[in-house]
Amino acid sequence: MNPNKASLEELIRLPEIGPVLAGNIIEYRNYNGGFKSLEELQKVQGLGPKKLERLKDYLSLE
Repeated sequence: MNPNKASLEELIRLPEIGPVLAGNIIEYRNYNGGFKSLEELQKVQGLGPKKLERLKDYLSLE
């Protein structure tokens, strides 16, 4: 799933992402013009390196 294009509902379906974190991802994406790399997701409040590592199998910028 591309975090630059996913809806709130789509993000919530991912493991470990609830409504608050999904909202934070969308807020960051809208404010900063999207994510240039998956590592940039760590800048989202509530999404640190360990959680990102567990989510990498579900995410792609393509």
